[in-house]
Amino acid sequence: MLRLLKIEITKLRYNKMAKVITIVYFSLICLTALIASYEFDFGGVHFRLADQGIFNFPYIWHFNSWIAAWLKIFFAIVIVSMVANEYRNRTLKQNLIDGLSKKEFIISKFLTVLLYAVISTIFLFIVTLILGLIFSDFNEFSIIFSDMQYLFGYFIKLLGFFSFCMFLGILVKRSAFALGALGVWWLFEGILFLIFSVIKSRSNLDLTQSVTQFFPLKAIFNINVEPFSKLGVIQSIAGQLNEDFSNDYGIHWYQVLIVLVWTFLFIYWSYVLIKKRDL
Repeated sequence: MLRLLKIEITKLRYNKMAKVITIVYFSLICLTALIASYEFDFGGVHFRLADQGIFNFPYIWHFNSWIAAWLKIFFAIVIVSMVANEYRNRTLKQNLIDGLSKKEFIISKFLTVLLYAVISTIFLFIVTLILGLIFSDFNEFSIIFSDMQYLFGYFIKLLGFFSFCMFLGILVKRSAFALGALGVWWLFEGILFLIFSVIKSRSNLDLTQSVTQFFPLKAIFNINVEPFSKLGVIQSIAGQLNEDFSNDYGIHWYQVLIVLVWTFLFIYWSYVLIKKRDL
């Protein structure tokens, strides 16, 4: 395992685009946190998001993991580029000639995906912990480390999404086309969601959530729902409007299971593609 991971790290070390995008990804996580803590001045009215409680423990774990998950598209570029380079530079064929089996090749790519997910989660943990210790009104040990399931959900979300990107990279062989295929699939799921919504509005048959929750991108998105409706100011406004903005904010085992099943399928299908192709 370590030998395979070392091979992939060596390849990434000489991939300038992967280095740049990785730096941009982690920088944006830090930048998002800095913007939230910056004090804006609107006509003499001072406003800072941090004062709205978004950096309070344990809410910050939910908020930061949800925000950071939107930036995963940057790593998607790295993943599909990593796979596309194997075909463009003929390193895949050379690795197989040098004795690397097709199964080991897929394992090496999955280990890279896993490594990116682990590093991203650890980095988010560190950034979130620092911000919380600086801005949170609640610093008791039991409160600080509660609701850590959102970090776990973030990790599973990245693992599933990166595996999907790896599969698309192997399927299409070109990074631009793979990203295009990702966008097309996203649109496809969105269209199906709209169709089910129309069916729901015109009949008593509600398939919107019961069916779409099994779509890969929708399943990945569902793991961690939006955190904003949990804020006190939002709840206060909802109360004044007699509206209910509450959601089910938990990370459920069946949601995680759906994403893990898709992750396994993406890895397996990637192996089937490589095994059947004449490289």
